[in-house]
Amino acid sequence: MAKSKEVIIKEIMAHIKSRGGKYSDWYVGIASDARARLFNDHNVNEESDAWIYREAGDSEVAREIEEYFVNTLGTDGGSGGGDHTTKFVYAYKKKSHTTE
Repeated sequence: MAKSKEVIIKEIMAHIKSRGGKYSDWYVGIASDARARLFNDHNVNEESDAWIYREAGDSEVAREIEEYFVNTLGTDGGSGGGDHTTKFVYAYKKKSHTTE
């Protein structure tokens, strides 16, 4: 079940804080299939890398969360991607083997 925008932001922020690094060390994006984006497209290691994803209520909420992290907190990432099915917000700590 989807969580509220505020809860998702707090959970992702807490995860980033617990895993360390500056916000700019992290990438935040949105996807319709967060696992495929993380582990296939971005080459995140599911076992050893720091990552998180949450389901937003809809694509508009997901975009608002992404915009907050990228434009306000300074994470890496871009806005404007996806379509109406894009309702997952994901984040991962960038490493030499991950791809943006």
